[in-house]
Order: sequence, then C-alpha cells, then structure tokens
Amino acid sequence: MKLAFYGSSLLSSYWNGAATYYRGILSQLARHGHDITFYEPDAFERQQHRDIDPPAYAQVQVYDATPDACARVLDEAAAADIVVKASGVGVFDAELLHGVLDRAAPRALKVYWDVDAAATLEELAAAPDHPLRRRLSEFDLVLTYGGGPPVIRQYGALGARCCVPIYNALDPVTHHPVAPEPRFASDLAFLANRLPDREARVEEFFLRAAALLPDKRFLLGGNGWGGKGMPANVHTIGHVGTADHNAFNCTPQAVLNVARDSMANVGFSPATRVFEAAGAAACLITDAWEGIELFLTPEQEVLVARDGQDVADLLASLTPERARSIGEAALARVLAEHTYERRGVEADRILRAELAAKRELVAA
Repeated sequence: MKLAFYGSSLLSSYWNGAATYYRGILSQLARHGHDITFYEPDAFERQQHRDIDPPAYAQVQVYDATPDACARVLDEAAAADIVVKASGVGVFDAELLHGVLDRAAPRALKVYWDVDAAATLEELAAAPDHPLRRRLSEFDLVLTYGGGPPVIRQYGALGARCCVPIYNALDPVTHHPVAPEPRFASDLAFLANRLPDREARVEEFFLRAAALLPDKRFLLGGNGWGGKGMPANVHTIGHVGTADHNAFNCTPQAVLNVARDSMANVGFSPATRVFEAAGAAACLITDAWEGIELFLTPEQEVLVARDGQDVADLLASLTPERARSIGEAALARVLAEHTYERRGVEADRILRAELAAKRELVAA
C-alpha cells in the first residue's frame, strides 16, 4: 500500500524529538509491505544537521519551505492509499492539514498522527477556531504516540472518529549498550531541548538536584541552554546527535527523564528518551507521571522522583551495583514488551483494518 506521510523530519533530530519515533514506526511499517514516501520541509536548519542518510525503508522528499513547494508535494497525496498529516511539522501546518483532507483520494484512509498529543489538546482547548478542531471529524483515524485513556477521551469529545495510541518504543538495532565515553562522564545526565513548557520542570528536577549535590557531576545536553544560569557542577554540551545517544546513556551513573508540562499532566506519555535509556541498560530516574508502571516497574526497572529533592536523595544513595541492576532490568523489560517491531505489528493491523472499512463504506 502507498503511504504518504507529511511530517517534520525523518532525516534529522535537530529540534525534532519525533525523529526516533518516525524512524522506528515507519521502518517497521515498510517491513509489513507499506510503500512509504515521507515529505519534510527544509526548515529550522534540520537539513544541515542530518543524523541519517535517506533510509531504504522510505523515499524522502525534502521540499522548500515555501507555499508553492508545499502545494506541489500535497498534489501527490491523491496517489496514496493512506495519507498521514503529523502534528508539529513546524511550517505550513494548517496548509498541510487542509491539503491532506482535500486532496486525498476518496477511498484513501486519512490519518492525523499526533506526536505530542497532550500539547495539541491544550492548544485546541484554547483555540475554538483552530483548523484541526474544525476539521478533526474528517479524519478517519487519529493515532498518537502517547496519552492513554485521557487523550482518547479528549479526542473523542472533540469529534475524532477513532483515536488509538501507538506508543514510543525501542529499536534495539539503533539503541543498545555500548562502551562508555569519557566526555559523557557524570553522576546524572539529562538530554532535552530547552522549551518553555519544560523549563520550570528542568529547573526543579535537574538544576535544583544539582544545587543540592554540589559534589556530584551533572551533564546537560540539548539545544537552547546557552545563557541559562546553572550551578557550577552542571556542564552543558549542546546538541547531541542520535549517533551519540547510546554513549550518552551508557556513561553516566544515571540518566534523567523530565516530561513537558502537558505530558506530565496527562500521563501515559513516555518520551522516546525513556526507551532509548532503557535500551542502553541505563539507570533511569524519571519525574512522576500516571501510567509509568505500564512501561517500567518503579524501584525495579526505573526510579521515580516527585521533585528535585527526590532526585538528589535517589542519586546520593545510588550505588553502581544498584544502578546496573535497574538498567539491566529495564533493558529486559523493553526488549520483551516495548519494541518498535511490536508497535509496527499493531500499527499495521490498525491501518489495514481501518482502510478496509473505509473502502467498504465508500463502495457502499
């Protein structure tokens, strides 16, 4: 089946946290026989910071970030069996939304794939005239990369015909244990771009913990942190490409996950870094959010903190032996239950079933 996917970027993770998710899901859908074309704009310097070459599992069309170029790639939607508009492309989101709905063939399955559902729903709640809110019911299917029952309920209340979470997961070929690298040596490392709806939580869970433990070494990776006031024991290293994620996760004694405000409020939204860290057998400390036990068992496969004091207490008492035990247990859990191979089976089943139902409805 021909699948046209309009997203932020498959080739670059630069200011694009969804890249790992796209790669994991789409590589598996290709294995199930989907002929995938991924359309991404040349925007935000992503093409200058590519992490991968164009992959074998998808044809990638990079288009200029201009109205004419956007219109040209939307013309190709008519030839696809499944047409996907992803959230957060970053440029021409409204035009892509309308184009996918207006130009897809009548028998095609039209999918809105939300890679930041909690934030999207907050945006829709504050904007009654939002284009997605006005046209949501025209999509045959909404897929999300997290959110669980709260997101399903909210999308249903807004008029979505069907909403199904396809969670983040692990690609063990990409993320796995490697030898440590001295440049990532630290007691606690955290990797995330600086974003307004995450910064206060980073201040609490990471920077406050660093201030409480001045004798410990803290490492901060990600874009945008330059100029931010920090304790002296925090070292910033800027953007960390996906090729370095394994070493970044394997080297410190522990790594931290801090959810964005909306994801923490909704719960059931494990970030890609949760599975990347577990795949590297890292000892993960995460901020508390509802549903964590569906993915990793607290105290056995992950450590859970309610605030910066908790992070400091956990880190102060963490021994290398316990860190290794937690990391190894997390790796075993995600390999058994949370791989993109499993998610691909689920996504393929849903897409094929919904497409068959759509074609039967159109034929009638």
